[in-house]
Amino acid sequence: MSLLSIQDLTLSIGTYPILHDVSLTVAPGEIVAITGESGSGKSMTAFATMGLLPARATTTGRILLEGTDLLALSEAEMCTVRGRQIGMVFQEPMTALNPVQTIGAQVAETIRIHEGVSKDEALAQARAMLNRVGLPEDRFPLSRYPHELSGGQRQRVVIAMAIALRPKLLIADEPTTALDVTTQAHILDLLKDLTQDFGMGLLMITHDLAVVADMADRIVVMQHGRVVETGKTADLFRAMQHPYTKALFAASAHKVTLPVAPLPQALLEVKNVIRSYRQPRKGLFGPRPEIQAVKNVSFTLNRGERLGLVGESGCGKSTLTRAILGLEPVQSGSITMRGAPVWTDSRANLDVRRQMQVVFQDPYGSFNPRHRVRRLIAEPFHLLRDPPTGEARAQKIAQALTDVGLTPGDADKYIHEFSGGQRQRIAIARALINDPALIVFDEAVSALDVSVRAQVLDLLADLCRKRPLSYLFISHDLSVVRTITDRVMVMQAGEIVEQGPTEQVFSDPQHPYTRTLLAAAPQLPDMKKTADAS
Repeated sequence: MSLLSIQDLTLSIGTYPILHDVSLTVAPGEIVAITGESGSGKSMTAFATMGLLPARATTTGRILLEGTDLLALSEAEMCTVRGRQIGMVFQEPMTALNPVQTIGAQVAETIRIHEGVSKDEALAQARAMLNRVGLPEDRFPLSRYPHELSGGQRQRVVIAMAIALRPKLLIADEPTTALDVTTQAHILDLLKDLTQDFGMGLLMITHDLAVVADMADRIVVMQHGRVVETGKTADLFRAMQHPYTKALFAASAHKVTLPVAPLPQALLEVKNVIRSYRQPRKGLFGPRPEIQAVKNVSFTLNRGERLGLVGESGCGKSTLTRAILGLEPVQSGSITMRGAPVWTDSRANLDVRRQMQVVFQDPYGSFNPRHRVRRLIAEPFHLLRDPPTGEARAQKIAQALTDVGLTPGDADKYIHEFSGGQRQRIAIARALINDPALIVFDEAVSALDVSVRAQVLDLLADLCRKRPLSYLFISHDLSVVRTITDRVMVMQAGEIVEQGPTEQVFSDPQHPYTRTLLAAAPQLPDMKKTADAS
């Protein structure tokens, strides 16, 4: 008998249909991946299983957990199921954790609620679970708070909370989207090991086929609230039947062709930069230790060049980027744009700052939702001494929207009226409107669906053909960096350990750390080899 059996599940919120006759099964010890784009119904299927639906939601069909219909249970009865029989790992660990409670207290909370044991016993069990997920006591005491941990470590705490009572079913909703490749590989390996050790079923929700290619036993593909294809992972990759599945695979493996970069002519020069931070004293009269986030970094970005920067979380990418943008000073070294320093007289040089723009990871969070698009993308005009006004301003806004594949009429809309991919296009339009010398793309496509990501990458390649676009592309997705940059730098512990032409670095890495990153990156199976093997 299946552990979880979803049978003909139909879900509506008010009069709006969300899910249509969804059916799938998960056996004990089995890993089943649900994949599809945003809005396909993946997360709503998980929330229905957890009994976490909105108030106006109505359902038909059955969700059986070892023969018990979860849809027929009351909220009080579901409270006994959540945590004990079903655990859930959410996408963003920082929002899933309470910032004012220690990690020990948060893992122990589930145990105390369901088991009724003493605080000391619950903490002892919490300690055992944190040890099991790779957070040993000597390095990660129960007294630590979430902000003292990295993203991957916080995700391990969330996993410890979800498995504290060894549930029969674990649901993981995009658990690695915001993580770098090595941390992602560790989390995926951990989930796989836990499934084998505990014999629990794992329902993995993701938009990236490459993430689950070597992990899932079966894959369920959803589109517009329907299951369009399902099968064993190897069989599905070998013989995809539905056009949507084929489109997802093609988008995951999408590559763009950049125009040839012009002859080298220095635009941004970073020379021997060191950025350090002073830490709190460990004793009343002891010295304040320093930690070097950026260690003697040097590189040149040329006009019309597309340069990539990769490395794990905490390697110094963000610190280096803030220094380049003039958002914080450096202790030694120099950063110049077209020969002019980013910092002069202990303050940011605004003449240089106005030549640079940024596209952030979360487009919605980088916009003020109260303003219309025409005001949002015109914000860089405030940097200009003589900003355009009247008709000239309107034409600039219309041209920027047209350049990114939108229409001038979109200027009158609000940001919530657009999809995630469209919002990122608007963010790119805002970055382009002043014709900056340099654009910094900071994880600009990591949160997007694979098909939307492919569209944004095509847009960047097209923009490079239309104008001499120079950018620094920061990402943990090595497949994206490989297709969208001319050169790449690999950063580890504050140092650039390898740099060179992108294809050369990826095909023949020289540094052990580069080889580690490439080995950890998820790979889609080679369709030709898969077909030949069959």
